[in-house]
Amino acid sequence: MKNFLILFVTMVMMYSCDNQGGSTEGGSDSATNILFQESTLPYQTIPFDKIKEADFMPAFEEGMKQQITEIDRIANDTAAPTFDNTLAAMEKSGRLLDRANRAFDALTSANTNENLQKMQEELAPKLAAHSDAIFLNEKLFKRIDTLYKVRETLSLEPEAKRLVEFYFEEFVMRGANLSDSLKGQLKKLNEEEALLSTKFSNQLLGAAKNAALVVDNKEALAGLPDAEIDAASKNANDNNEAGKFRLPIINTTQQPQLQSLQNRDTRQKLFETSWTRAERGDSNDTRQNILRLAKIRIEKANLLGFKNYAAWKLQDQMAKTPEAVEALLSKLVPAATAKAKAEAAEIKSFMAAQKDTLQLEPWDWNYFSEKVRKAKYDLDEEQIKPYFVADSVLQNGVFYAANKLYGITFKERKDIPVYNPDVKVYEVFDQDGSGLALLYIDFYKRDNKNGGAWMNNFVDQSKLLNTKPVIVNVFNYPKPTEGHPSLISYDDVTTMFHEFGHTLHGLFANQTYPSLSGTAVARDFVEMPSQFNEHWALDSTVLKNYAKHYKTGEVMPQELIDKIKKAASFNQGYMFTELLAAANLDMQWHTLGANSDITDVDAFEKIALQKTGCDLSYVPPRYRSSYFLHIWSNGYSAGYYAYTWSEVLDNDAFAWFQKHGGLTRENGQRFRDMVLSKGNTEDLAKVFKAFRGKDPDITPLLKNKGLL
Repeated sequence: MKNFLILFVTMVMMYSCDNQGGSTEGGSDSATNILFQESTLPYQTIPFDKIKEADFMPAFEEGMKQQITEIDRIANDTAAPTFDNTLAAMEKSGRLLDRANRAFDALTSANTNENLQKMQEELAPKLAAHSDAIFLNEKLFKRIDTLYKVRETLSLEPEAKRLVEFYFEEFVMRGANLSDSLKGQLKKLNEEEALLSTKFSNQLLGAAKNAALVVDNKEALAGLPDAEIDAASKNANDNNEAGKFRLPIINTTQQPQLQSLQNRDTRQKLFETSWTRAERGDSNDTRQNILRLAKIRIEKANLLGFKNYAAWKLQDQMAKTPEAVEALLSKLVPAATAKAKAEAAEIKSFMAAQKDTLQLEPWDWNYFSEKVRKAKYDLDEEQIKPYFVADSVLQNGVFYAANKLYGITFKERKDIPVYNPDVKVYEVFDQDGSGLALLYIDFYKRDNKNGGAWMNNFVDQSKLLNTKPVIVNVFNYPKPTEGHPSLISYDDVTTMFHEFGHTLHGLFANQTYPSLSGTAVARDFVEMPSQFNEHWALDSTVLKNYAKHYKTGEVMPQELIDKIKKAASFNQGYMFTELLAAANLDMQWHTLGANSDITDVDAFEKIALQKTGCDLSYVPPRYRSSYFLHIWSNGYSAGYYAYTWSEVLDNDAFAWFQKHGGLTRENGQRFRDMVLSKGNTEDLAKVFKAFRGKDPDITPLLKNKGLL
């Protein structure tokens, strides 16, 4: 049942088959459709080499049909409701649909095409209607309600009792208590929202592809390393732009090349290309879509008895209310912006010393802040980048730290089919040598791949279903040209540690029921393990093991390590402000009330940033409204604050590690047992407090960012 609790708010994780499995022509039936069968591969992973695009629609249609039959059987059971004949039965339902969804998601996010995008948009309202057919089933809810009311008398194991409470709360949130007429209205809104969210994701992918900056001459790219210029030339050739140079944009507002480009005009053009990517008045312009999505969410919240969407959405999160979120953000914004202003003053002083009298603009920040960092700490990004080879960071950094903390080991497997030749697969072994999970790693950017980085499950851990986790980590690192190593920035290094933190949360799952397993937790807790894992990137033992020069194999000198650590809080005012600006934008959109009549996305955005104190001219939000994938299609609606909420938790947890000896097996096992293996089986505030020994404290976060 877990797929229904996450599918319709996260239709973004959609991968696409790049057709390794065969033709997309013709139909598919149950005899030849690989999705109709349980996987026989290790860990029941997805048989990417056997799947045809034509398999998906029949599998989805039959999968929905089968699950509705299973749900109707549960709802109409004449026997009195019990945990086994109702909730356990629901957890076992929808296996075909789950397989189809996992494969479709796994294929459409990382390698999509027009055919699959059309399929997504066709499926979105159907899947939303299917979800509503379950959550708004009156007979089914009556059985759940009956069990909920007597849960204290049922002698259930703690996890089973938690599942009763979880389902009751989820059904109520989804509208199970509404009248039939209001249920009908809600169904229509859910279907439209699902379609528009999927359309937004597809628009944004097209917008990013079309918005790449193309320059005519190499001189305009002065400052970029030769390998990046070569990659830009190859990118242009691959797009029938021979003799030119093409810089694709990534999902965030700021682009990595802005740190190196010496030509101010090129910097400005690249920034503006990013800034306006989804506002060009063409079919990929997302603004009308956004206005309708915002309106739909207001209407849904009002139908469900809430004054705004955030109030409805946050009721099952750690924060509980938008007021609690706003209280946290309002405490942090002044400290972040004050630090950003001080950083701006340093940059302006440096510019003045260089006889540069121009106003500091967003496209200047990364370029000049890198020069300030070099002058202040004698640290240059290009000086450290040769020590960060992607595969070494993974195996000698990420995997190494996981072994030291948790005792797990990794072995590459080349017998597991993948959805793209660039993808690698590793088997993960527990401390006793037993097989624990499969992990897929997808490093490189592709034009038909969603931006950003993410972790997802191909298979969830569940004792009930006898399944172990199969996990993918997806990134968008520039793919090197032949003969060059895959060198990544320090930010990319921390991203790799971050996504693997999600992986640890997923592979240490130890639950019976899939709806409570692993990362199936509140948004404002799910980022805690991932952000916590970032801290190990700078641990001296770990850093020395992975940071080795790609030419000489020399370990990064201690002097350089010391410089990186000293510079760790550099530019944190800027980075925290751009994050808080995006979080506040999200909350402003989702605290709109019934009387709101927004007709201009850009005007609303400007007012929202002013209202929340995040309107520094030289610090743009990490994401603008028009390309904010997280909140319009990625399930983070009224939830982008979760990164900051979780950051309070992760810094406080790391403070505990620092106090108790740092990178040790004993500490890692304690964190695994008390946090990473808990899933959603206990109150998350209590989980954290049990580990930490007290309620979370904001002080370690502020100290680590240099804001205190």
